[in-house]
Amino acid sequence: MRGKKILITGAAGFIGSNMATFLLNDNEVVGIDNFSNVDDRFVRVLSKNRNFVFRKGDINDLEFMKGLGKFDLVIHLAANSDVRGGSSDPMLDFRVNAQGTMNVLEFMRLSDTSQMAFASSSTVYGEATQLPTPESYGPYLPISSYGASKMAGEGFIAAYSHYYSFRSTVFRFANIVGKNSTHGVIFDFINKLRKDNRSLEILGDGTQRKSYMHVNDCAGSIIYVHEKLQKTDIVNLGNLGTTSVTRIADSVTKAMKLENVAYRYTGGFEGRGWKGDVKIAELAIDKLTSLGWKNSMGSDAAVDHAVTETLAQI
Repeated sequence: MRGKKILITGAAGFIGSNMATFLLNDNEVVGIDNFSNVDDRFVRVLSKNRNFVFRKGDINDLEFMKGLGKFDLVIHLAANSDVRGGSSDPMLDFRVNAQGTMNVLEFMRLSDTSQMAFASSSTVYGEATQLPTPESYGPYLPISSYGASKMAGEGFIAAYSHYYSFRSTVFRFANIVGKNSTHGVIFDFINKLRKDNRSLEILGDGTQRKSYMHVNDCAGSIIYVHEKLQKTDIVNLGNLGTTSVTRIADSVTKAMKLENVAYRYTGGFEGRGWKGDVKIAELAIDKLTSLGWKNSMGSDAAVDHAVTETLAQI
């Protein structure tokens, strides 16, 4: 992708800052964020590049959005990413993820911007009985307000694509890991072990296992797939195979050169980390690979590489 004017929502965050880095040498990138999830540490670095412009603002402020102008593509990554906190404040997921997506679509309609790449989630599938889970699986029965809000966003994107001839690609993410991460299991384990290097609290029973994808593969595949597809479609982003929470703990302790760390499992609700946590998730990636994309690393390798990157940044 070259010579495009691209809007990235949530540009100050983990995936957004990596996406901007991936694109800005060959494109004009405008990033927006309200700093609700992260400060401006990554934006300050991005702003050193002349092709990057940052605007602080909220996707639910339509007047702010309308002032941004027209774009060739919107990469919509802005979201409330606290899946764990959804049970205590589900309305936050609705306002930011569902209503916010609706507002971005309205901005696109009003500005005559016709292409979107959307960060959805594997959580829309809920507790799928088919593993690996293909895009055609259903019915969707999400068990978190985060998953429900992403499902609502997908629905409005499909409707706007039909109404106004948008070309939208919906990406259902597995767990994304890597540099610039500010939350998640790797980040949490490192911080816990820096406070107490003799024991580690692990939410759930440790057998939770999911597919992990490195953020570089995530950013690259989004652009690659969106350019390949010629109509609105849904594509899973993930890896073959899964990595357990205990395996992640092992990776972190090894990288930190810690020995004889006692793991303390909380047990949790049915062995999950929290209510709304899908215990086992693996996405089918046949559609992704059939388009010609191949990840640079598998699930375990993505975790190990992300551990090294996160340790270097914290």
